[in-house]
Amino acid sequence: MPLPKGKSNCITDVQDVKVGHVTLYEKLAEATTICTGVTAILPHGGNLFNQKTHAASAVLNGYGKTTGLVQMEELGLLESPILLTNTFSVGAVWQGALKYMIDENREIGDSTSTINLVVGECNDSYLNSIRHQAIKPKHAVQAIKNATNNPALEGAIGAGKGMVCFGYKGGIGTASREVTAGGENYTVGCLVLSNFGKREQALFADWNEREMNTPDGSIMMVIATDAPLYDRQLKRLAKRCGAGLARTGSYMDNGSGDIAIAFSTANTYAHNRNVAVESLDFIRDDHPLMNQLFQAVTETTEEAIISSLTHAETTEGRNGRVVEKAPF
Repeated sequence: MPLPKGKSNCITDVQDVKVGHVTLYEKLAEATTICTGVTAILPHGGNLFNQKTHAASAVLNGYGKTTGLVQMEELGLLESPILLTNTFSVGAVWQGALKYMIDENREIGDSTSTINLVVGECNDSYLNSIRHQAIKPKHAVQAIKNATNNPALEGAIGAGKGMVCFGYKGGIGTASREVTAGGENYTVGCLVLSNFGKREQALFADWNEREMNTPDGSIMMVIATDAPLYDRQLKRLAKRCGAGLARTGSYMDNGSGDIAIAFSTANTYAHNRNVAVESLDFIRDDHPLMNQLFQAVTETTEEAIISSLTHAETTEGRNGRVVEKAPF
């Protein structure tokens, strides 16, 4: 039985989670179009460096160019916004996120350690003149500052402006579910940047139109929950994104970067707490809640992908290429 949807069916249904976008679209010449952007996901509205969240990632297929996953895997903590953009803009977005975070935290790189910044990407070069490198550090800062806990805008917006999914216009999609057991109630939200798949692969539609010669593509999947979980358990959640991805029809092509990141807003980890021993409450792995959380991740990933298609609009990009809205 499907789980109940959250209030807004959005990742921001998880309390304190915020999402912001910056979208760039400009036709510079007949063959050159800027069609790209940045999306920022903030785990909470406080100081992300001083109050870190437990987090983990799952690389389902590693044809991707993310930053920050190595330290996240080692320490199990997230201490920055999660930023999404196009492949050639990871560096600029990383630089912008760094500026934002060191402006917010004067001690970074001075009286305390450096910072681990998490940036993910998909290749939007079918529509976007990616070699133009239109994204600048300031756009990452703007996306972070634009973040709110209102229902996130979806479709061809932010990092999703130039993305293509199943041969139709993809981009940003989101969904949420509520889980309840033993008197405990929690929310799971998912936000995806969809840029993968061929039309004949889609299991949720019968599309017989001409196939497009697009790259294998990629998808970034971000899971947020207020359930008290630590990094090993969050990795288990991140892996279940693969189940939701498969339910749409993807089999993770050779050239696809299929990467999931999961974090919990419960039990934040203080950067400056001077104690030798920490304590942590977490859900038992064998409790019925855990299976519901797995189900919630699967359902929200699948629905977020479909939502990225339903909310996108037909878009014209470089070289006169047009990617149509999916015929739902």
